[in-house]
Amino acid sequence: MRDIADRLSLSVKTVSGALTDSNIRMSDETRQRVRSLAEELGYRPNEVARGMRTGVMPIVGMLADGLITQPFATEILRHFDNLLRTQELAVIVTSIKDRGEVDKGIADLRRLLPQHIVYASMYHQPIDLPRAVRKQIALMMNCFDVHGDIPSLVPDEEAAGYQAACFLLQRERRDIAYFNLPGLIAGELREKGFRKAMDEHGVAIEENWVRPATRGALYSGSARSLVRPTISAWFEGGHHPDAVICGNDRVAMEVYNGLREIGRAIPDDVAVISFDNQVDIASRLDPPLTTMALPHREIGRLAGDIITGRRAAPEGLTRIPFRIVERKSV
Repeated sequence: MRDIADRLSLSVKTVSGALTDSNIRMSDETRQRVRSLAEELGYRPNEVARGMRTGVMPIVGMLADGLITQPFATEILRHFDNLLRTQELAVIVTSIKDRGEVDKGIADLRRLLPQHIVYASMYHQPIDLPRAVRKQIALMMNCFDVHGDIPSLVPDEEAAGYQAACFLLQRERRDIAYFNLPGLIAGELREKGFRKAMDEHGVAIEENWVRPATRGALYSGSARSLVRPTISAWFEGGHHPDAVICGNDRVAMEVYNGLREIGRAIPDDVAVISFDNQVDIASRLDPPLTTMALPHREIGRLAGDIITGRRAAPEGLTRIPFRIVERKSV
């Protein structure tokens, strides 16, 4: 800045004001002369010095609760980061494995003088943080604060279940079976939406056709699958499903295999629809899978708008809609 000031016969204060958009009075012509010469000289502000002076750096800290371990959930981080970059902000991520690491994660991020700290989860879940910690979190993504103190952005699971069922009903599929994800909020809310759609259309649910995809109280990819034996049982008699809603795309992949084993064609005999839109699975199945896409991109973008001040932070819980990706399985 001193070099620029000397060359243009200006004060360092004036140069600093021109480069930092301060309210120091000067003509537009002077401001432009300073900026042009700064660009010519390759001037870059000392962000560390600026941070020490203002108490914040051009950084947003993120506590990532398993987020970076799930390929499709990283869409949240990617689109959040992309939007912040347009505002010359960087995202610094600290990965945590459980709630016990939150305090340390926040302390690590605080050393970097972030403008905000956000919390993101690899799947939709409730988060219960101590009051002192809640005051330091500006926003939650793909999870929600059980106390309602922190603005939270989550997928609208119930609406997605409702939309998936309506999509089948509108195509004259009325004998609909459902593989749920036990123990997960997503599973609970998606089933609730499915039941609401069936009720509104006056279609009775065969309760024996609403079954868990895995054994045990909590769904996981490593839990013992119940899909194939359940499908075999459903199709033993004369009355059987003409459509199956799957708790996620992994379950749908098992449903495809189970139906083929008993000689049923998709979608001619049985339509299949799912949730998540894990593209590596959904687009490669035969036929390609119709599925409700998780709104991870939208969550990341909206979070970026909120953190950069483009949108006001909402109060409490904001539910972000899924979108249906139509392929050939219905």
